[in-house]
Amino acid sequence: MIDIKTLRENPDLMKENILLRNLDPEKYNVDYILELDSKRRELQKELDNLRSLRNKISQEIGKKQGQEREKLIKEAKELKEKIEKIEEEFKNIEKDLYQRLWQLPNFLSPKAPRGKDENDNVEIKRWGEIKKFNFTPKDHLDLGMMDDLLDFERGSKVTGSNFYYLKNEAVILEFALMQMVIDTLVPEGFKIFITPDLAKMEIIDGIGFQPRGPEAQIYRVENFDLGLIATAEITLGGYHKDEILDELDLPLKYLGFSHCFRTEAGAYGRYNRGLYRVHQFSKAEIFIICRPEDSEDMHEYILGLEEKIFQKLEIPYRVLDICSGDLGAPAARKFDIEAWMPGRGDFGEVTSCSNCTDYQARRLNIRFRRVTGEVEYVHMLNGTAIAISRALIAIFENYQQEDGSILIPKALQPYTLGVREIKPKA
Repeated sequence: MIDIKTLRENPDLMKENILLRNLDPEKYNVDYILELDSKRRELQKELDNLRSLRNKISQEIGKKQGQEREKLIKEAKELKEKIEKIEEEFKNIEKDLYQRLWQLPNFLSPKAPRGKDENDNVEIKRWGEIKKFNFTPKDHLDLGMMDDLLDFERGSKVTGSNFYYLKNEAVILEFALMQMVIDTLVPEGFKIFITPDLAKMEIIDGIGFQPRGPEAQIYRVENFDLGLIATAEITLGGYHKDEILDELDLPLKYLGFSHCFRTEAGAYGRYNRGLYRVHQFSKAEIFIICRPEDSEDMHEYILGLEEKIFQKLEIPYRVLDICSGDLGAPAARKFDIEAWMPGRGDFGEVTSCSNCTDYQARRLNIRFRRVTGEVEYVHMLNGTAIAISRALIAIFENYQQEDGSILIPKALQPYTLGVREIKPKA
């Protein structure tokens, strides 16, 4: 949760933060939260005084006899009833307070661009030369069907719309991409994980996985307090819940492989065709836990790793600094990489990386002990190493040939069992 002490000291900063994030100030009512906090502290003080008085009376009862003793017993009983009544009121106020604090978004980084929505995101870099085709390029879905790499029709028959089968060389490409990521990041000191595909709802809520709009919905498991994870950020973030780490062990650099599940309710339009918005995909996720003073540098570091991967694939991209109105609740600042996708004639998001500062750490109670003995909350960051579905779009479309065949990027060829080109099957 947001630190209540920080909120007391900076209420106007949070109010501005809510407006900059394009959120409803009535829903995230800072003044009401502070009223609850003030009332809670008043009740706490009253309870402390009443409990102290009750203890004194209890001690006196044993020393008294007769009517004096009966009078004290009566006073103790009345105090007990009064305390229980105030305790119930305190409990209800505290519950309401914590629920409202839990819903508040993270404080924005001063460096995050201010803006209303995705149209205000700031392009800060481009890399690579956009290929000019001497033919009209196909999109990845047409190429995938022509080359027998994708089957959405049978995926829909077996599971439902926006599920699919990866087939033949596309499967080889998935594992090649994952191996390339391992070879890129393990030398950087990353520990590799395959995480569970399910998490308790308290972990999902603790990570603050609340992307904007109906697309945010998590698949829930009926009759169990579990959800299918939308990213390994959730399971890697929960890995150290309720732990105190050692400063000398930081930063912790994790690379997690998982399936990802997203309902994508309400997603539609030609840009969401094919693999761009699907209900299940494989992803390798970067996750870093560090000291607060290191998180800005770690954020740039993750972005650099993501760029390195797409530079290896030789796919043109641009980097966006995401504006305040387009940020999810946990992120203080976020960068996206958008790869050039010839099939749409535009850039499309392939990675993101977020600095969530201490927001997730507070919600999951993850702290570290400095060598000097102080205990503080860590900062937590995440980024996409590779999301297979979107990476395949970029590869299929940028490496296509006029006859529908697809060349394999040189960086992946050591992992593709001698396959250098995917040829049409139809």
